[in-house]
Amino acid sequence: MKTLYYFFAFLLLFSCQSKTEEFDIIIKHGTIYDGSGGAPFVGDIGIKGDQIIAIGEIDQNADKIIDATGLAVSPGFIDMHTHLEPIMELPLAESLLKQGATFALGGPDGGGPWPFGTYLDSLEKMDLGLNVGFLVGHNTIRKEVMGMEDRKPSDEELQLMESYVETGMNEGAFGISTGLKYLPGTFSELDEVIALSKVAAKQGGIYTSHLREEGLGLIDAVKEAIVISREASIPVVLTHHKAIGVKMWGKSSITLAMVDSARNLGLDIMMDQYPYAASHTGISVLIPSWAMEGGKFEERVSNPVLKDSIKAGIIFNILNDRGGNDLRRIQFSRVSWNKDLEGETLLDWLEMEKMEPTMPNAAELVIQAQLNGGTGTIYHAMDENDVENIMKHPMTMVGSDGRLSSPGEGHPHPRAYGTFPRILGYYVREKQILLLPEAIHKMTGLSAKRIGLKDRGLIKEGFFADITIFNPETIIDKSTFTDPHQYPVGIEYVLVNGTVEIDKGELTGKTNGRVIRKTTQKKGL
Repeated sequence: MKTLYYFFAFLLLFSCQSKTEEFDIIIKHGTIYDGSGGAPFVGDIGIKGDQIIAIGEIDQNADKIIDATGLAVSPGFIDMHTHLEPIMELPLAESLLKQGATFALGGPDGGGPWPFGTYLDSLEKMDLGLNVGFLVGHNTIRKEVMGMEDRKPSDEELQLMESYVETGMNEGAFGISTGLKYLPGTFSELDEVIALSKVAAKQGGIYTSHLREEGLGLIDAVKEAIVISREASIPVVLTHHKAIGVKMWGKSSITLAMVDSARNLGLDIMMDQYPYAASHTGISVLIPSWAMEGGKFEERVSNPVLKDSIKAGIIFNILNDRGGNDLRRIQFSRVSWNKDLEGETLLDWLEMEKMEPTMPNAAELVIQAQLNGGTGTIYHAMDENDVENIMKHPMTMVGSDGRLSSPGEGHPHPRAYGTFPRILGYYVREKQILLLPEAIHKMTGLSAKRIGLKDRGLIKEGFFADITIFNPETIIDKSTFTDPHQYPVGIEYVLVNGTVEIDKGELTGKTNGRVIRKTTQKKGL
């Protein structure tokens, strides 16, 4: 009898130990949105190491129990378009992490890092707050091979650029990005972009593009992207898709119809978007590209005849493109040479200089700004109806287009702090533009599938435990155009590869982000 007693006591002790050891973390009683777009369900999630190993009703122990009663449990958000350039200085990526993002795709707009593999190797040695992947940048490669010259590449130069794209893909790039509005990408012709995209396509990469134009030339620019998809046989993302300038407001109905038509023909065209009616880029976007060619802008504005042409081009862009026909729509974000201008508008600057608020005078200040080293600039030149129209399209994902930011540094676009909570709080809860499962799908499962991320983007057994837990009744962005350095509210927990990095809204100090390469998309890597 005593022997049986010890036997059962041993079994009970063993059972208790097994329950303790089976899970590191259990998320209890959460409303689970699995990232597929389907209806949510209430349940528990068991995590061991960096993976989800059980979903359902879990009646066991764990080292940490998270009570998610009344909270939404989602896959970690995926940022399809991120300016990760400051990541060496801001490896925690707090401005993204506190939005609930657990993966960010860097290297957009043609600006991927180079040498590609060397850069990723360096990042792998850092304690990262979230997972990152990168695109190889067309502008970066073209500048490396051809400088800032406005011409077609020679056969040898094109072959060298192709080899660079192949190298980037072999070293883990998820595809190629272009910034055909920016130098030197704007100097490239269609056949060059197709040739380089074919190289990325052979290795399963995607093509993301800051289109050649997003204002008056938007329709032709979308056509160009569709042709690239067809000729290179590559999936295309129209990144930060928008219609810029008063004359283009409402034209998203045309571009979305073009996407639908292309998809009906079998082409794989998608979009990403940030949820704001204002864009952000350099002041140079107002300057005709020919004036910047070869780095000879200062020389050209010293020539009175050329300067008149440059001013005319700037005035045209203020009236018809990014300027939105209103000097108050041009707002400075980062001005290294005059911090007093940060947050102010071009109209404010004219007033500071005691200059008449005319378009020629505004053009003079744009030239001066560029000569001083340029500025980061917010352009309030989009229509809210287009933002909502694009958002509702089933092939639209979410990309902040935000630069990693730190409180007190510059005057960033609020998307750097608020993109994902803004969609969930403002566009889902308040405006009901999207349903919550649909919005979560756009920022998780849909994006993961587009990139080719394996074992991420869904809450599913065997997938990595990248999980964001938020309060759907309170989540909202706080960052504004006048006061941008504000973190959102309503993000309660963020887990990155099974590590709790935000606990009850506060940073834990732990980091478990990884550099993810397309070439190593297997479990455990």
